[in-house]
Amino acid sequence: MSSLLALDIPAQWQALPLEGVSGVILVLGASDTGKSTFAHYLFERLSERLPGKAAFLDGDPGQSQLGPPGTLTIGFSIKSGKLGDPDPQSWRWFIGAVSPRGHMLQLVVGAARLMGAAQSVGAQVVVYDTCGLVEPGLGGLALKQAKLDLLRPELVCALQRADELEPLLIPLERRGGVQVLRLRPSAAVVTRDQVTRRRFREAQYSRYFSAARELSLDWTHLSVIPVPGFSLGRLVALEDKQGFTLALGVVSEISRASHKLTLLSPLLDRKEVRALHLGDIRLDPVSGLHETLA
Repeated sequence: MSSLLALDIPAQWQALPLEGVSGVILVLGASDTGKSTFAHYLFERLSERLPGKAAFLDGDPGQSQLGPPGTLTIGFSIKSGKLGDPDPQSWRWFIGAVSPRGHMLQLVVGAARLMGAAQSVGAQVVVYDTCGLVEPGLGGLALKQAKLDLLRPELVCALQRADELEPLLIPLERRGGVQVLRLRPSAAVVTRDQVTRRRFREAQYSRYFSAARELSLDWTHLSVIPVPGFSLGRLVALEDKQGFTLALGVVSEISRASHKLTLLSPLLDRKEVRALHLGDIRLDPVSGLHETLA
């Protein structure tokens, strides 16, 4: 039995009827509701029933566990090992920020592209652990509605402390075509403040770049998204021709006269690189300290 299934799981979670469940399962909830723990638990139960056919989408760019912060990752395993290790059964999408705010289109597009990739190689069910932004005034519910409209899930699992998700769930039920399950957070949920969350991101970045090496590129031979606005310390994604992230890099040297760029990156093989996608983060790859660019 896995470590998650061995935990003291609430009886409400254990009683969930998962026989015959397929397609997309959207897991919704604010921060510190146990959303990610539940999503992992759900994925492990489905993996036991559908070995090799269940995929997991880590959809929180600020607290991502399967990839470095600022990315979304989908794969058939949640035991990622070293973050920089290549895995032919996983795909990554660059958001370029640790918050969905200001990057919601990229978040929704990335989720759809990642799900399409996993489904194309046989995923029958995808558990999507969404980000914790649900506040209406910050666009949280509108973001979740866009995901519902685009991804058309078969099942929505909503963890809420009171009724904060009801403005989304009630219209969804009335429209029909999707099953909605309301769940209470686990009593074992540990609240994490902003300092704790930031330190987690720093540790993830430091871990990801621990095996980084210098990589020199001529950017005139690559697509640069949105424009070649390179600056020292800027986080950059090295992408393949389909737009998936091969690796991240941090700008360490710029030669504008010769159009040469030096990155610190764990990427070992550059032959698939077709694009450089600039993020909105300045990062120290050793310490993991980072800030949002103005």
